[in-house]
Amino acid sequence: MDHLRQDDLLPPGLVPYLLPGEVIVVAAHQHWARVAEPVATTTLALVVALFVDASLTSATRSVGTVVWLAFLLVVCRLVWRLLEWRHDWFVATDKRLLLLHGLLTHKVSMMPLVKVTDMSYERSLPARVLGYGRFIMESAGQDQALRVVSWVARPDETYRAICGEMFPVSGGTRGAAHRVDDGGLDEAPDVPQGHGGAHRGADSHSRAMPVHGGESLYESEDLRQRRRGPDTGPIPADPDD
Repeated sequence: MDHLRQDDLLPPGLVPYLLPGEVIVVAAHQHWARVAEPVATTTLALVVALFVDASLTSATRSVGTVVWLAFLLVVCRLVWRLLEWRHDWFVATDKRLLLLHGLLTHKVSMMPLVKVTDMSYERSLPARVLGYGRFIMESAGQDQALRVVSWVARPDETYRAICGEMFPVSGGTRGAAHRVDDGGLDEAPDVPQGHGGAHRGADSHSRAMPVHGGESLYESEDLRQRRRGPDTGPIPADPDD
């Protein structure tokens, strides 16, 4: 099974379906197990044809002709399945999931990454032994052009790559321990930058506020201004004291 890397030359069959500036995350043919059955069937048919041909007599030559014609049909079926296998693509970009299939009639199934609400994959015992899987995508809509992708090669790696685009994780200070100043109070760290525009907008108006127990709350700008308001002065002494 071929996986396309970013530094590889794009196959001509993929170029018409990619948007300008779209970055390929994964591009792969179906796993070779997809064509294992046609290959096995053709091999078995060859063995049978050779056995029958070796057993023919002068009176049964016509049977041999029929057997070899049947074998030719099996070979044609194998060639067709191999061409389909080499033509089909499962492509994941930074924006979409694409399934390209069909040899005579080209078909393209597409789902935007933003519409994928859940993605999982199944691996049966033969799939775990041979190294392929089956992806199942869920979205908020009822009708889905792309829901099931079978015969996915290297499913663990492919799953992580796609999830990395759906749920990007930034490095840096996320999850890091707060530094402690001389007064023994946690220093208020800035909120890690989000990945989308909405997150970035929220980041510009919020800041972590240390509270008791080592947890932190996010205080809005107006609350920070109120907390930083002028001092009301000393508390007057109780006249009874």
